[in-house]
Amino acid sequence: MAKERMRSKKGVEFTSKLLIYIILVIMSIIWLIPFVYLLSQSFASQYVSGNFFPEEWTFQNYINLFTDTIYPFGRWYLNTLAIAIITAILQTVIQLMTAYSFSRLRFKTRKAYMKLILILGMFPSFLGMIVTYFILDMIGLESSIFGLILIYIAGSGMGYYVAKGFFDTIPRSLDEAAMIDGANKNTIFWKVILPLSKPIVVYTVLMSFTAPWGDYMMASYLAQGKQELFNVAVGLQQMMTKGNDVRYFPQFCAGGVVVSVGIMALFFWLQKYYVEGVTGGAVKG
Repeated sequence: MAKERMRSKKGVEFTSKLLIYIILVIMSIIWLIPFVYLLSQSFASQYVSGNFFPEEWTFQNYINLFTDTIYPFGRWYLNTLAIAIITAILQTVIQLMTAYSFSRLRFKTRKAYMKLILILGMFPSFLGMIVTYFILDMIGLESSIFGLILIYIAGSGMGYYVAKGFFDTIPRSLDEAAMIDGANKNTIFWKVILPLSKPIVVYTVLMSFTAPWGDYMMASYLAQGKQELFNVAVGLQQMMTKGNDVRYFPQFCAGGVVVSVGIMALFFWLQKYYVEGVTGGAVKG
């Protein structure tokens, strides 16, 4: 009887695992279909409605993408890359310093600030788009890449909570030992805490980099139709307007592939640290 029960239990476990794997495979296929379509159409000589795979394959779309003078994708890509890199660096520094302050320092309004930031974070950022534009207009940055960067980094400290959770897991005895040796809070943060916080640093950099990389709403709002200020999201959207959807669709797909490949490679390369940063930051609040 015991052996039969064991066999029955193993059979049920095997069946349940098999069903889970089948569901996961089906979900993966569904998720991959749009990406496969995008990739295949990027090699199409011309767009044919209803065809999943192109009738004629060509690499010319990728060449046209960087040589087209009407839609200067190369300029848009450099704009996006510069904005994302600068934003990632500044936002990471501000966010980690804010998180360290809330994790290690104790001051009278600490909890009040933390609660206030979490409440403000519940409101969508686009609610203040008009006010933001008028403020940028007052300082002469209403249609500028620097104005867009300023918007991205202005609320950096509000994303402190994941990094704070990670810093809470680092023993305070390290801070105390460093203070005994004469280190101040600034030295402890840069030379003691950060070298031990590679996962959360990578996580913060990735999050700070990807947000402006795919942003459309604010980038389009500040660009005001000026092509030299477009990022790739705004530029590719413009490529598909004004009746160009059939002519430029394969080139649009090529642009989508170029934009996706770089960020995917970055995620795969830093995946280990990304997962460690998320899980480590979720341990304590």
